[in-house]
Amino acid sequence: MTGEMNILPLPPTTPAISRPLVVSGDLLKLLTPMEGLISVGQTAKAEVLSLKQTDQTFQLLLKVTLDNGRQTTVQATSAQPLPQGTSLAITQPSAGNLAVTVQQAIASSVATLTRIDTAQLPVGTLLQGKVLTSQVMPQVPGQPTVFRSMVSLLNTALSGSTLSIDSPTPLRIGTLLSALVQDTQTLKFVPLSSRQEQLAVTQQLVSQQSRQGSLDGLLKVLQNLPPSDQTSSALRAAVDKLLAGLPDVQQLSTPKGLAQALANSGLFLEAKLLTGQNPTLTPDMKGDLLKLIAQLTPGLPANTNLNAIIAANTLAQTLPSFVRSALGMLGQVSAKPLPTSFPLPERLLQSQDGEGDLEHLLRLAAAAVSRLQSHQLSSLEQTGLTDDGRLLSTWQLEIPMRNLQDIVPLQVKFQREEAPEKEQPHERRDEHEPKQQLWRVDLAFDMEPLGPLQIQAQLIKGSLSSQLWAERPYTASLIESNLAGLRERLLASGLNVGDLDCHLGTPPQGPQTRLEQRWVDETA
Repeated sequence: MTGEMNILPLPPTTPAISRPLVVSGDLLKLLTPMEGLISVGQTAKAEVLSLKQTDQTFQLLLKVTLDNGRQTTVQATSAQPLPQGTSLAITQPSAGNLAVTVQQAIASSVATLTRIDTAQLPVGTLLQGKVLTSQVMPQVPGQPTVFRSMVSLLNTALSGSTLSIDSPTPLRIGTLLSALVQDTQTLKFVPLSSRQEQLAVTQQLVSQQSRQGSLDGLLKVLQNLPPSDQTSSALRAAVDKLLAGLPDVQQLSTPKGLAQALANSGLFLEAKLLTGQNPTLTPDMKGDLLKLIAQLTPGLPANTNLNAIIAANTLAQTLPSFVRSALGMLGQVSAKPLPTSFPLPERLLQSQDGEGDLEHLLRLAAAAVSRLQSHQLSSLEQTGLTDDGRLLSTWQLEIPMRNLQDIVPLQVKFQREEAPEKEQPHERRDEHEPKQQLWRVDLAFDMEPLGPLQIQAQLIKGSLSSQLWAERPYTASLIESNLAGLRERLLASGLNVGDLDCHLGTPPQGPQTRLEQRWVDETA
């Protein structure tokens, strides 16, 4: 759901040339007293370079130009906000104060805007800005509270200008805003563009994928980790816990075991933390990898430079910066990028010259964390509204599965499509038919002696269709000969079975390769 808030109309104002600048007491207090900055009886020109609010006062950085042409910068405080770019004429009555003696200079490009020129910014224009100040205005009896803010515009031809707006709720200082022009006195706030979020996710996903490495590369090294003076008991315990949490084929063959493996895949670690769950109580692939990294780090040589690898895998610090940098790039973002290919390709890291065992193990562990985060970001990238208004939710993950002595990475992607809810004003809500949901499941794994396999299935209203792809001719022939038995077992479980086919090779890539059943009921 998108939130909306209308800006209260501002009263029309006269041009800046006829508006005296009103500052409480006509004084700006210098943060550092400066004796003789301006000679007695003389005035100097000043320009506001920056504005920052602290509680109910405002800190200003002023560039002062003296009569002899010399320039200096000073810091001062004011009881009222003076927008960036404001020109002033000042005197200095005392070492700690400056007095404003002349009205604001004529400069429409730097004056605070209190109305919007719809000839310059037509109705529907998207404005982006950053909140500089926020003040509660004196309340008029019988009227709602009004909050006045100054917003620095970041786009359009007015980029760099300051807009003064009144709103019924306070705007947090430093907040990035997007708003649509409604008329000369009204704006409508809109959430940060989904395209902007898409850009942030895509940028971070590219970075993560360049660092990621296959999970089985790390797990095979851990399985064969030789005893050494470098491996402490705590490190051994972290390795044993990680390996003990890996499910086997039998566990994944039961609904309960599969659900547990999905929950412990690392995809939901952050969600568990947000809900207050203790991740140490149950196995979690991503959490166990981070514990392993924590045990590896103290044992590294002092001259190693792998801390950057670990820091690079921390999303919490990098995503906000991507969001901020993306704000001014909305106009450069075109169509939604194509979803990341599935499955993620195998990528093994080789030990580098001069690298010790623990250093190589740390590189593998950090690459494994990036692998899991690539799946998480791919889920975000493919979640949102489709072109025809359906809500598409995606969960992409990877489960290392035990198969006898081997560890087989099982890549899984779930997608759920929900039809848009239709407005029916004359029908009670509890009489509405439940939303139709279309589920898709993609599986990819490489298990001997079958070789690489990919499976696509979709389910809607109890009707199942599936396509299987095998890269080895023997495997494709084997599956094809057993499809009839598979169909019978699916029918016995209560499902209606549609297409059920096996192909030699890999699924074709592209936006039109999926089964296009969607919302069509074949039995209607």
